[in-house]
Amino acid sequence: MTERLTYGAHMRALLALGLPLIGSNLAQMVLHVTDTVMLGWYGVEALASVVLGASTFFILFILGAGYSIAMMGMVASSLGKGDETQVRRDTRMTMWHSILFGVAVLPVMWWSGPILIALGQEPELSALAQDYLRIAGFGLIPALLVNTFRGYLSALERTGVVLWATMAGACVNVALNWMLIFGNWGAPELGVRGAAVATLVTQSVTALLLAFYAARQPDLRRFHLFQRFWRPDWPAFARVWRLGWPVGLTGLAEGGLFNASALMMGWVGTVELAAHGIAIEVAALAFMVHLGLSNAATVRVGHAEGRGDFVGLRDGAVAAIAMSLLFGLVVVAVFLILPGPIIGLFLDEAKPEAGAIVAFGTVLLALAALFQMFDAAQVMALGLLRGVQDTAGPLWITVISYWVIGIPASYLLAFPMGFGGAGLWLGLTIGLAVAAVLLMWRFWGRWGQVELA
Repeated sequence: MTERLTYGAHMRALLALGLPLIGSNLAQMVLHVTDTVMLGWYGVEALASVVLGASTFFILFILGAGYSIAMMGMVASSLGKGDETQVRRDTRMTMWHSILFGVAVLPVMWWSGPILIALGQEPELSALAQDYLRIAGFGLIPALLVNTFRGYLSALERTGVVLWATMAGACVNVALNWMLIFGNWGAPELGVRGAAVATLVTQSVTALLLAFYAARQPDLRRFHLFQRFWRPDWPAFARVWRLGWPVGLTGLAEGGLFNASALMMGWVGTVELAAHGIAIEVAALAFMVHLGLSNAATVRVGHAEGRGDFVGLRDGAVAAIAMSLLFGLVVVAVFLILPGPIIGLFLDEAKPEAGAIVAFGTVLLALAALFQMFDAAQVMALGLLRGVQDTAGPLWITVISYWVIGIPASYLLAFPMGFGGAGLWLGLTIGLAVAAVLLMWRFWGRWGQVELA
């Protein structure tokens, strides 16, 4: 019988796993912020075109990353059972899925210009976005492989190397952007294409670092991860497919919720949209902590489920939810006490519209404090469910919560009921609250009453 751990021990284990993942998530955000800032220095047209291109890339990445996110729970469960052969089979076939998906969607990025024009974007910006994607698009395969290695190493509780590899990639990205966007250090000035080259190289370097570690680290050689890599394993391939595609669509449903809110905020006004962008960026920084804890919970719960330790599974889930809740309360306090200074960090106060943006951003951060707890709860519930390899049910819960309830509520509150931008965020809160309640109910309804071992 497995010795029962205290809640404090569960929390320490979650932090040991989760802190490097949180740091890795924040480093990924630094990549995005760096690209935005440097292209903003280069020119407005370049920045706008790469926003289009990067958004297209991100949508495709979210879809393809479902396989590696699902794999994390699969590998953790197999490790709990002591089945190292299944660890290798699932990880290898996830790499297959990542490569095949990247190849399949490459034509979308190669001919993205006409697609963007058909979606109402300006021809000049669409052409520049296509230039970006024709280079950066080749980085989708290494980006998905990075996510695969991240899931594999996280399940093995080797999250520290994930953090260091991501930070190394962030440093490479900054240096290459400085060289290739502006033509510094004797390099050609490539503008948008330079940013694309930097992205491609960064993703490739990070993938190679993690692959080398996974293959050569002495304690991990026993998994023989790349041995006879070319041989198909159709049962494992089908298993990864079955669990992975709902995760990708779940991520797309949630991402689409916030993209739709940005579109509707643009209907409200320019000042409101600017404040919305800042407030969402601030909320996203806090969300990275919850996401890292959720990933750690996936691993811990997967290990417990694999070895049949339902006491540990339930106790670990309680500890993870409690930690996320405590951090959420701290963020709520910060958002309510310091909204003006936080929004002001993103603005030049000498600009005439800065005061209006700060005023409306203060309202949005108060609403962000409200949905912070629901957002934390839904991502934690998703992490727990993925740990027990439950992926299809959560997909339908998120689609209903966000697209049947959240988006219509946002529209009704903002426009017919006249609450404007504040109404949009109230609608987001409603959608997130419904998702949080239903996802938590699904996890505890299935696993809260399992016979304790």
